Amino acid sequence: MTVTTVKWSLDDYHRMIAVGILADRRVELLNGEIVEMAIEGEPHAYSRNEADEYLTEVLGSRAKVRQDSPITLPNDSEPEPDIAIVQRLGREYRSHHPYPENIFWLIEYAESSLEKDLDVKSKIYAEAGIPEYWVVNLKAMQLIVFRDPQNGAYASQQTLISGTINPLAFPDLAIVVEAILNP
Repeated sequence: MTVTTVKWSLDDYHRMIAVGILADRRVELLNGEIVEMAIEGEPHAYSRNEADEYLTEVLGSRAKVRQDSPITLPNDSEPEPDIAIVQRLGREYRSHHPYPENIFWLIEYAESSLEKDLDVKSKIYAEAGIPEYWVVNLKAMQLIVFRDPQNGAYASQQTLISGTINPLAFPDLAIVVEAILNP
């Protein structure tokens, strides 16, 4: 017996949301598959919230910091990154979630979802052309920085535990790594 899985399009996913099929579920669409999101523990919530406040202050009017909100990608994916740093488009986001061209960089905080964030999501984001993607490994207290998307993968990966990092979108801005890790 062969098992065939069904791939869902963005339109299918949006129709399911509109009619309430997914109302009581914490899910996201990844490569056409509806995937349950991990339950968020205290370290995850704390660190994400602190980083959100820090980045909002540091970025000021340069960018919008969105927390736990969907982004729409062309590879039948609509993930909900922990933090998305996007263009300030104001009310335009009433009619659509940020597209790849609106995204400066994404951040995921990971404990139980580490493997998914490092493997599955990094490929989805690279394939969509997201220029920069950060994963905070809450178990090891590391910031893993992915850059230079090429052929569905990031060509550059760097692991930081301290110091500063300059986002590609704002090279004049020094982000304190410890403020993102929040140990």
